[in-house]
Amino acid sequence: MVLTEDLYSQREAMLFSQRVAQLSKALWKAIEKDWQTWIKPFDLNINEHHILWISYHLKGASISDVAKFGVMHVSTAFNFSKKLEERGLLTFSKRDEDKRNTYVELTNAGSDLILRMYEHYHDTEHTILQGSLPLKELYGRFPEFLDVMAVIRNIYGDDFIEIFERSFQNFKETIDEAGKPSSTPTP
Repeated sequence: MVLTEDLYSQREAMLFSQRVAQLSKALWKAIEKDWQTWIKPFDLNINEHHILWISYHLKGASISDVAKFGVMHVSTAFNFSKKLEERGLLTFSKRDEDKRNTYVELTNAGSDLILRMYEHYHDTEHTILQGSLPLKELYGRFPEFLDVMAVIRNIYGDDFIEIFERSFQNFKETIDEAGKPSSTPTP
């Protein structure tokens, strides 16, 4: 890659890259701990929970979509999905209009598990939430990470952000202001 000296110096580039790496690693460490603590009583690992969450909020998804949105290799998405199928939480299928891709959908037991996990969100500590509360108090909202979203759009593409927005829109529709499942959604 040609260094565009008018746009940035090598020093700026290295400082920026290292800053992002250090901050994202620290953030991920806290998120990983919060996430594992929350889902541990449900006998799931992070990949399994993420697959269930994606499938629930996309109302079914292809393994390719799960891999892309879950930021995991296709074989990881497939293998963990198979484990969830063995537990009766997911089903595999092909679609008439798309025979090449394999799709996963939650079973009723999978949907029930997601909703039970919502109800137990506050049973565990969430350090990311605690760390963000002073900003919520100051600005009246949680951080929205608009710069981060722009960087992720440039790295993963518009379709990643489209899936992100669609899943969070569906997520918002499934919980009320108290964080409880709203009317029974149909996955």
